[in-house]
Amino acid sequence: MKRFLAILGIFVLLYSCSKSDDTPPAPEGANLIFPNENSECTTGVSINNALSQVTFEWSASANTDTYTLSVVNLDTNIPQTISTAATSASLSIEKGTPFSWTVTSRNSNTDQTATSDTWLFYNAGSQTNYAPFPAQVVNPVSGSTVQKSLSNEVTLEWSGSDVEDDIESFEVFFSDQNPPATSLGTLDATTNTIDVGVLSDTVYYWRITTTDAQGNTSDSGIFDFRVF
Repeated sequence: MKRFLAILGIFVLLYSCSKSDDTPPAPEGANLIFPNENSECTTGVSINNALSQVTFEWSASANTDTYTLSVVNLDTNIPQTISTAATSASLSIEKGTPFSWTVTSRNSNTDQTATSDTWLFYNAGSQTNYAPFPAQVVNPVSGSTVQKSLSNEVTLEWSGSDVEDDIESFEVFFSDQNPPATSLGTLDATTNTIDVGVLSDTVYYWRITTTDAQGNTSDSGIFDFRVF
């Protein structure tokens, strides 16, 4: 009986190892190369007065068959996507416009994916200076449900960037109404968090206006979260 149990245990162990070895490795995230982060892209090939073709480049990532490039127009929040097995792809995008871009790594043998960092850039246009990039939400993630603190507060956090690196201020608007029209005040460029009072079982909306030293402004768009 003991011998039988020992043989059975070995069989189970071998079977478990075999099953584990059959699991395909998950793809790893790619490292972005070009266009550079928080930069002005001047290498696009002009197509017409409105568009230029930009070539995006990234490094190869392990366990990856294909890559999906996603480029989002930050003025309209409209994305363009393209899939490729190569480590570069070209898209025609608007001139003088801010964009974000990411690359998602995929493997045909698994549903798991990996997404790169998100980089922002301006596609060069006729202007000589640029508005700040729209502020990006850090916390709470838009559409999420969060728990308030013991003092009935939630911390709003964002990030801001600018080609000329001359952001002067952020103005935060916050409300339980959409669009949020109540200003929480103007904060200097070194501040990227603010605590707000909240109530349970309520949806809140917030947005940020970023202003640079030239008086150029950008609007983040509206984020929302629910407090439980």
